Formats: sequence, C-alpha cells, structure tokens
Amino acid sequence: MVKYDVTLSDPLLEPFKPVIRRRQEKSLLKELEFTGRERRLSDVFNNHLYFGLHETAEGWVFREWAPNATAIYLVGESSDWQRREDFRLRLLGNGVWELKLPKERMWHGMLYKLWVVWTGGGGERIPAYARRVVQDDETKVFTVQAWQPERPYEWKYPKVGRINHPLIYEAHVGMCMENRRVSTFNEFRAYVLPRIVELGYNAIQLMGIQEHPYYGSFGYQVSSFYAVSSRFGTPEDLKRLIDEAHGFGIGVVMDLVHSHSVRNEAEGLGCFAGDESQYFYPGERGEHKLWNSRCFDYGKNEVVSFLLSNCKYWLEEFHFDGFRFDGVTSMLYWDHGVGRDFTEYKFYYDGNEDEDAITYLTLANKLCHEVDSGVITIAEDMSGMPGLAEKAEDGGMGFDFRMSMGVPDYWIKLVKEKRDEEWHVGDMFYELTNKRKEEHTISYAESHDQAMVGDKTLFFRLVDKEVYTSMSVFDHSLVIDRGMALHKMIRLLTISTAGDGYLNFMGNEFGHPEWIDFPREGNGWSYEHARRQWSLVDDKDLRFRFLNEFDKAMIALAREESFFEPVPQPVVRDNGRQVLVFGRGDFLFVFNFNPSASFPDYAFEVAAGKYVTVLDTDSLRFGGFGRIDDCQEHFTLYEGGRHVLSLYVPARAGFVLKRIVE
Repeated sequence: MVKYDVTLSDPLLEPFKPVIRRRQEKSLLKELEFTGRERRLSDVFNNHLYFGLHETAEGWVFREWAPNATAIYLVGESSDWQRREDFRLRLLGNGVWELKLPKERMWHGMLYKLWVVWTGGGGERIPAYARRVVQDDETKVFTVQAWQPERPYEWKYPKVGRINHPLIYEAHVGMCMENRRVSTFNEFRAYVLPRIVELGYNAIQLMGIQEHPYYGSFGYQVSSFYAVSSRFGTPEDLKRLIDEAHGFGIGVVMDLVHSHSVRNEAEGLGCFAGDESQYFYPGERGEHKLWNSRCFDYGKNEVVSFLLSNCKYWLEEFHFDGFRFDGVTSMLYWDHGVGRDFTEYKFYYDGNEDEDAITYLTLANKLCHEVDSGVITIAEDMSGMPGLAEKAEDGGMGFDFRMSMGVPDYWIKLVKEKRDEEWHVGDMFYELTNKRKEEHTISYAESHDQAMVGDKTLFFRLVDKEVYTSMSVFDHSLVIDRGMALHKMIRLLTISTAGDGYLNFMGNEFGHPEWIDFPREGNGWSYEHARRQWSLVDDKDLRFRFLNEFDKAMIALAREESFFEPVPQPVVRDNGRQVLVFGRGDFLFVFNFNPSASFPDYAFEVAAGKYVTVLDTDSLRFGGFGRIDDCQEHFTLYEGGRHVLSLYVPARAGFVLKRIVE
C-alpha cells in the first residue's frame, strides 16, 4: 500500500494534522479496497459498460442494480407496454438483475421503461444507467429511448490537452439563442461557438448536460446521470459540438452534478425499488431541505461505483476536457455549509464534515486524471476548506482549481451597498487576492449565480433602467458612462488579480441586461429571461459592442501574455485618492476608482525601464473618452536612489503597462 506524508504548507494547520492524516488514510484504504495492489481506479470503474442496455453479437443484454426488488420487467414498445414473462429480468445475485433478448426484440429509438416490484408495492422506473431519456410533449412523461445508432460518431479532432490557465466561457445551451424557447446543441455550435472563438476564451463550461425533469432547475436537479438532456438534442449533437470546439483549440468542461439528486421517483433514483436509501443516506441525512433533493450515500461502495463510473463515462464517451464539480460545499459538510461563516480553521475539522464525501472526491479526482492526464477538475466550494485544491499525496483532495466564490460576492456587495467615493482600493486588493498560496483558483466578477431570479446582472445593477433608454451611441448619459467604465474596470481588476484563471457567463461580456429567470409557474412559463439578446451587441448603434470589444482585448492579453504565473505584488494602495497599482512580472496594472478626480504626474517607484500601454479601459475603441495616449512610451526616472514612473491617471479608468527592457 502506498503511504504518503502529509505536507503542511500552513503551520496553523499543525493542530489538525491527525484529522488530515486520517482522511488521507481513509481515502488510501478505500482505493486499495477497490483496486487491490495491481489495478488502477480507472481500470476498476466501468459500471456503464455492464449495467444498462447494451447490444451484443447475440442480441441485447440489460442489467440493473436493485437489491430491494422482488421482480423487474422491461416494458415498452416491443412488449406492448405489458409485463410479460419473456421480458422479466432474472436475479444474478448481490442485487443485480439481468435480461437477455434476441436482436428483433429491441431496436434503435425504441421506447421502454422498467416496472419494478418490491414487497408492498411497485411502479414504473427509469433505469439508473439510461443513456437517453425523452419527454412526451403532451403528457410530459419521461421514457427511456434505446440509443444505438448504426454509425457511431466519428471524432475529427484531438482533445486540446491540459489548460493550465483556463479562460472559461460559462454557458447554458438551452438559453443560448434569442428566441423565446429552448435552444439546441446544433444552434449553440452554429451561432454561439463562433462568438466564443472570436472572443478568445480557451474553455467552455457547459451547464445542464445531465438529464433533469424540470428545466427551471438550470440543470441542477439531475434525474438521469448518464443521459444527455434530450431537450437540447441527441448525444451525437453534443459530441459534434465538443469536437468542433476542439477543432478551434477550445476545451469543453462539463458542469457535473454529484452533490445531490432530484427526489423524483418516476424519473429519478428516489425510492428506486421501494428503498429510499438505495442510493441515498437514510433518514434526515439523505434529505437536502434547502434544495428539496436527495443526498448520495458516499459511504456505500455501490454508490461510489455509480458516481466514479459516471466520471469515466463522460470523459471517454463525450471527450470532455474536465469537470466543474457542482455543490462541493454541500457535499463536504453534514449541514451543507448552510448559514455558516468559515472564519476559523477549526470549522473544517470539528466533526461536521462528511469524510465519506471527502474520500469520494479524492478518488474522483484521481480517477479523472488517470483516465486523461490532461483533464482539469474545478471545485465549486465557498467554504475554502484547506487542501481542496492540493495533491492527494500531500493530504489534499486533488482538485486542480477552486472557484473563487467570494470575489463575485464582494463585487455585488460593493456595488449595492457603497457609494463610489467609499470604494476602498486596499480592501479590493485584499479581497481579490486573499487565497491560500498553494491553492490554484479561478476568479470571476459574475457567473450565472449572480443574475438568477431576484437579482441582476452586474451591468444592469450599475445602470438600471437607463439600459433601456440610453445605450445608443448617439445619446449621452452619465449613468451609462459610469456603468460602462466600472464594468470594464471590475473585469480587468478581477482577471488581473486572479490566481490561475478567469470565468465569464454567456453574454455578460457585453453587459447583458436584466436577470435570468427560467419558465415557471410564477412567471407564466415565460422564456423572456431564459435567452441571450445577441442583437444588442450586434447593433452598431448601441454601446454594448464596446464592452464586447474590451472583453475580447482583455482575454487576448491574458491568453497571449499569460500574466497569471507571478503573484500580484502591490505597488500603490492609495485609499485616499482611490488609486491602486500592482505588478505581475513585466506587467503593471493601474486603476483609478476615483469618480471625479484625475491625477497628472502620479509618481511611484517601479523597476527601471520603458513602459508601454497594452490595454486601456478608457480607449475610444472601448467606448471610453480616450484620455490616455496609448502610443506614448513611459520611462522611469532615477530620483533619490529610486526608479520612479510618473503617469497621468484619469478618473474611473484602468490600464495595463508592459515593461520593455532594451
């Protein structure tokens, strides 16, 4: 058995070393239990190749795990939806049921379900490993569709390989078009992918891929974990989208939901065979009260096998380049982290932690990187648990990145609660750079979360109702001027202080207005806010295009110059005048958040050399006032034993200088 030493880069963790070591040993023991001494995790977990429906040389074979069942029938078009003996599964043992059928009894596109019988009851169920589930337009009932195309999809492009500094375009396929309806994979590929290519992002994060019965859940109430949501198209449509993204050198990350499951019984895993705890924790621990969903039992080997095989399935079958694991905070803590402030280290080691979930996440990360060493795994965690994004051999869980969820919360709070004159640049720099030095993070000013119903996009919050009346290039509005300036500055400051990567939600790059609200009973089942209004940015007479052009230039700078490696070093934190200056390698980032005062001859000490402007939020081509001459070269002066740079720093502007050593 491999034995690792726990490496503690933070001496404050020393009192908790026994807990950290215990968690590490628990993961190692569980890995050994599954693999023995000779196999790898990625060799072991192939549930998707065994369970579910498969075509063989002899015919069809179907298997399901249902230990509480007393009988199972496959009912469908081939059996006239009747429970017939020739479609009855036989029990193999250990809760595994099997049915073998000749070729003519099943066909591609055939609809079917299971009828599961248990002591005291029975009912229709969707198989746990179903790969395609479709919904009837009239009855809204979900049914499995046998999916075995005559010609499998032929991949054209190789995967892009590991992305060390992800620049992520977060997207939801269903709301990607301007039409008031559910959009498709093919529409996203044809109309949105070219926009992402032009903007320069190197990764796309797709939401809502796993089948979910309620569209309004944004894809986070999953029912069929192995099925591509059919409302967006076929599995082949998704594969073609991913393949073409790879052709442009863009990786595709899947928003993977293993943190909970929809509680539905007819469509999901809830009470699958009359046993509420087949997949989930028994009693209250199996209930997520806030989300009205079920919590997986990560201590049960069959459940761990189901989830780990799911990771492998999506990576191998669809060529995804990694996962963003949703709801990690909910997984880590028995109380799901609800209403807690993680202000002390003791809160990560006080017994409120689900160590089986920690073990699962550790194994999931290891398996993913065994399947493909180039994949990236990203944790959505707001608690900041130490070791989350550290290597397993050092006592961590093995994630490559953690989402910096405190950053968008900080921006929203600042914009909502503070007047411009009260913006404290010292606090800004601290909040945007406050992370564990050994942890790789991805920052963002706003994702889909910040604009969900009841809130607003950042730009809409900055300009409010004037977004409807004053965005014409022929109009002049102080409110719009302020909103556009701050929108660009907030994004530039967020990406330039980011630890290792950046994320933007679809459409927010050009200041998409209003909010996100999926069709539901409360809004009359409207699609009005479940779409993207690309016509706003495409209209040359509207100022949205300037924000889009700035985002394109900003992403290009981050991608081509890769300024993420050096840690941001503060140069000036002038809270009185609201000027912030910091450096990263050869780059100097200058921000003046003062709403009214510009400062000529603003001098500060820097490394000697010539500095040239490479990005300027106030540039005319980005809808600014053009107060900085971007062609001017700036030279340091040697004064009093220091190399000093003197700049004109206009109000509400940010710019980036690059040091040229000649």
